[in-house]
Amino acid sequence: MIRLGVNSVLFKQFDFETAARHIARCGYDGVEIAAIAGMCEHVDVFRWQEQKDDILRIAEETGLALLSMEVATLDEERLTAALEAAAGLGIGIVNVGPGGKSGSDDDLSQSIERLARMAKKAGELGVTLCVKAHVGNAVYNTPTTLRAMEAIDDPAFGIDMDPSHIHRSGENAEEALPAVLSRVRHIHIRDCKGREQGPGPIELQACGRGDIDLFGYCKAMVDGGYDGPVVLEVIGSKPEHTLAEVSIVAAESYGYLNACLKQLGAR
Repeated sequence: MIRLGVNSVLFKQFDFETAARHIARCGYDGVEIAAIAGMCEHVDVFRWQEQKDDILRIAEETGLALLSMEVATLDEERLTAALEAAAGLGIGIVNVGPGGKSGSDDDLSQSIERLARMAKKAGELGVTLCVKAHVGNAVYNTPTTLRAMEAIDDPAFGIDMDPSHIHRSGENAEEALPAVLSRVRHIHIRDCKGREQGPGPIELQACGRGDIDLFGYCKAMVDGGYDGPVVLEVIGSKPEHTLAEVSIVAAESYGYLNACLKQLGAR
C-alpha cells in the first residue's frame, strides 16, 4: 500500500506537535519532518538528540510514521548532520534539492559529484538520499535527472519525483515519470496553475485544484509498481494563515489522493 504523508512545512508557523496532530486528523499515514533552514525547522539537525524523545512520542501518540526528512540543502556540514539525525530518529529518507543553475553543465557536474559523495555517507548510516528536479536548479527536468541517475550508481541514492517542478519545467509529469521511476524512492506532490516559476498560493497547491494531471500521474506511479511514500509538500504558508486554512489544504489533498489511489487499487 502506498503511504500518504504531509511535509510539516505546510504548518511552519505552528509547532511540530500541533502539525502532527492535525495531519493525523486529516487521515494521513505519516509525516515528513521539515528541517529547512530559514523556512521551517521542526527538527534542528544540530540539536536533534534533545528533540528525539518528543518527536518519537508525538509520532507514537498520533500514529504517524516518520516517512522522511527534508533538509533541502547540499551544504555538506548541514546535510551530514541531517543524515545523522534521520538515522537516529529511524527516518529512512532524506530529501534535498540539487542546487546550481539550470543550463550550466559545470553546475550540473558539481551537483552530481556532491550528491554522489553525500549518498555514500547516507548509505553508511542506513539512509537513502533523494534529490528532486527543481525549477531553476542544475537538475530541473527529466534529461538532467537521467544524467544524475546514470552518474550515481549507489543504492543509497534515489529520486524524489515532484510533478509540480516537472510540470513547471514544461513537461507532462504523468508522461515523464516512467523514465525515472526505477530510481524513485520518494514522491513530493502538489498541484499548480499554469507553468509559472512559482507554485502559487497554498490553496491552489491543493491536489485537484490545478492543471497537473495528478490522476494520470498516480496511474503511472501505480502501473510502474511504485510503493514508496507520497508526501504533500505545500510551501508558501504565511503567518496570517490560520491552522484551519492550512489543515483544509492538507485534508482536501488527502481526499483527492486517497480517492485516486483507491480507484487504482493502491490503497
